[in-house]
Amino acid sequence: MQAQACAEAHPKDFKVTSLTEARIWLDQLEKAPQAKATGKWPLVSVLEHLAQSIEMSLDGFPQPKSAAFQHTVGAAAFTVFQWRGKMTHGLDEPIPGALALTPQGDWKPATNRLRTAIARFEAHTDLLQPHFAYGALNKAEFAQAHVFHIANHQDEIVGG
Repeated sequence: MQAQACAEAHPKDFKVTSLTEARIWLDQLEKAPQAKATGKWPLVSVLEHLAQSIEMSLDGFPQPKSAAFQHTVGAAAFTVFQWRGKMTHGLDEPIPGALALTPQGDWKPATNRLRTAIARFEAHTDLLQPHFAYGALNKAEFAQAHVFHIANHQDEIVGG
């Protein structure tokens, strides 16, 4: 698989471009016992945050922005991310209303949570919940949003 070869050859430069590649990246991360996050959040928090985002696309976001925001600023932001082919956002900003992230500890269980969230998302056939900022997205758009989100957080993860 080309993505896996790229991840193995250049793990620190590898950015996911699909949910399949996200699973490959998680496999690589788990093989790197010294993996860590370099930002304000520890790796366990980053991985939980990524899982929360995917879970909430299925179960609902606790504090959505207003419909007016979603249809204007939020939709415009997502359009820009699609055009640029990547997302940039505050990497220490929790999802509004989300449960608190684990402040420290073993990050490997969080890889399993993220893997499970990805599998749930991929198997999901019903309507998805509106994104708290972007509003209603179809499955392909949400998959792209999740991939952009993971890739952006990869900016602060080393060793995997």
